Amino acid sequence: MRDNLHDRVAEAKQHGWLGEVDGLTVSLAGAEQKLARLDELAARSTTTHLGMPQLTELVGRTLTTDT
Repeated sequence: MRDNLHDRVAEAKQHGWLGEVDGLTVSLAGAEQKLARLDELAARSTTTHLGMPQLTELVGRTLTTDT
């Protein structure tokens, strides 16, 4: 999306569409801010162990039934 906005800004500049350049520049700045916030969030994020069993805990267990 960001790359597309860069391309559209370049195209608008090439054609002299100054209003379009301004609008796309604002959109591009917003997209970059959002990506920066997401990167920041990802850096702070930690993994939470939910207590799901590990495969190693299941190895060797078998179910037997009496018939």
